[in-house]
Amino acid sequence: MSAPQAAPWPKIELHVHLEGTVRPETLLEIARRNDYALPADTVEGLAALYEYRDFAHFIEIWVMTTNALRTADDFRQVVVDYAAEAASHGAVYIEGIFSPAERVRRGVSWDEIFTGYCDGAQEAEEQHGVTVRLTPDIFRGATKEEAEQVVGHSAAYRERGVVGVGLGGMEADFPPEEYEPAFTLARAEGLGSVPHAGEHAGPVSVRGALEALGADRVRHGIRAVEDGGLVAELAGRGTVLDVCPISNLRTGAVVSLEEHPLPRLVAAGVRCSISTDDPAMFDTDLGRDYEAARSLGLDPRSAYTAGVEGALCDETTRDRLREIGAAFEWAPCR
Repeated sequence: MSAPQAAPWPKIELHVHLEGTVRPETLLEIARRNDYALPADTVEGLAALYEYRDFAHFIEIWVMTTNALRTADDFRQVVVDYAAEAASHGAVYIEGIFSPAERVRRGVSWDEIFTGYCDGAQEAEEQHGVTVRLTPDIFRGATKEEAEQVVGHSAAYRERGVVGVGLGGMEADFPPEEYEPAFTLARAEGLGSVPHAGEHAGPVSVRGALEALGADRVRHGIRAVEDGGLVAELAGRGTVLDVCPISNLRTGAVVSLEEHPLPRLVAAGVRCSISTDDPAMFDTDLGRDYEAARSLGLDPRSAYTAGVEGALCDETTRDRLREIGAAFEWAPCR
């Protein structure tokens, strides 16, 4: 008889696009419910479409998936389903991203979107024991009015688990500085700042996120490694980078996993948390990304500790996460 499988070590995920967690089974169910036509009508057919080819293919699948999401129940289900998946890999805390202004442009109401995701976060904790907080993205290319509306609705749902505002999308085309007014408003409302930067644009993007947007954390941030002074600054500030190794490989941000800058960032004293980004679309899961990080020399406890320190949660939740980390026997994970 084989020995029982050890429980996965506890994990924190600070960077996951909830729309990018939708597996083919869920997408098919939601599409049927909404009478939304898909290019395939079986799980196997959809799974074949998910076989990632290039960034353009990722955008195609992203549009296909997000356009199927239309009701509060859809958004609720996405959160609950992903919490179940992440919990199976040891997740105890997640900060989920969603892009509300994109859905509003397609006729879904702000409150339908926020209510659905917040209901899902509450249900995820009740059903799966995973604490979920929410950090809506302003998409690059959004108008000033749309950006401010994202902030306004995020502030209105703060008591339901919205803790910050992000910035996502085509990084090289829209520098962070353009969104400074929205993030100034967000900080005034008590919301954290968690923009994407330093994935497909260089160190100047990371510096812009820090200086113009007052970033509490940087999502990706890996190209900071190209500027030694910036790396030293990140280490000195204690800024956490949300690193997504397999996503970086899939999108071509790194040529190979072996060449990923994670080891250099860690060696320089930069805190790095580990996340999946878009697990359904990048053929990964939280366990695989943590294993990828471990193969690059980042020990699981350090990744967990960075996640605790980088989380935008309240101090009571942070203390509980620290207690989980302190109670776990990490030695076999090294």
